[in-house]
Amino acid sequence: MTNTKAVFLDRDGTIIRDGHYISDPAQVELLPNATAAIAKLREAGFLLFLFTNQSGIGRGLFTIESVHRCNQRMLELLGLGPTLFTEICIAPESPEQPSVYRKPNPRFIDESAARHGFDRSLSWMVGDKVIDVETGLNAKINAAMVGLRRLPETIKAPVYGSLFDFAHAITSPPL
Repeated sequence: MTNTKAVFLDRDGTIIRDGHYISDPAQVELLPNATAAIAKLREAGFLLFLFTNQSGIGRGLFTIESVHRCNQRMLELLGLGPTLFTEICIAPESPEQPSVYRKPNPRFIDESAARHGFDRSLSWMVGDKVIDVETGLNAKINAAMVGLRRLPETIKAPVYGSLFDFAHAITSPPL
């Protein structure tokens, strides 16, 4: 068993502000302390993955190239280097289309586990929506939600106020 650990991060509402169908790099705005949170996770030895549903592609509202440009702008704003993420998964399907990678499908996490051999019991999926938590649970890894939303009582996972709060909680030694 490996002790390699991973964090799968949702993009919109977790790292950057969740605008409606962000397709222009000028719309990309980091959430407070996003850089510090991600740096803390990296310093703690987590492999970092970006996992984002971008249904605007499937709906014909923008292109995959637009998403790449927005991701590039996010990386520039984070200032943690262009190779920050071990892998990036952009799920272009709309909810009406057959799911290949669209969350809550755990396929990207499963494929990443096979490629990188991380320990699922030490790994996390983090996002601001129930679907993000469901994805982690479907992949049999830990899951957490960030932001001010609540999880349904049927879904058991921690909720943190922000990505920074999550990063601090899982990287700080217990008291």
